[in-house]
Amino acid sequence: MASYKEKAQDVSNFVGTLMKENAGIAQGFAAMHKATSEDKALTAKEKELIALGIAITIRCEGCIACHVLDALKAGANQAEIVETIGVAVLMGGGPSVVYGDKAYKAMKEMM
Repeated sequence: MASYKEKAQDVSNFVGTLMKENAGIAQGFAAMHKATSEDKALTAKEKELIALGIAITIRCEGCIACHVLDALKAGANQAEIVETIGVAVLMGGGPSVVYGDKAYKAMKEMM
């Protein structure tokens, strides 16, 4: 099994592949990502925690790896990530418990 750091790197690597194979889509995604990660009414950290909650509820393991990493880089701490997992479980039910566990393990690996 790949580590969560490796999963996040795999996503990043694929974006590079997509840049070569379908540059318009990759550039559009990169521009959207840049525009939404700037501090405005919400901080980058808050946005990453929201993205993590969504990743848990839609059950995207690659997204979980990327958004845990980015949330930590943006200054999120364990308590904030655990609370985000709790909100995701509230909104997503039992399956979010399973993917919340993945987010928790990713956080512990990357801290």
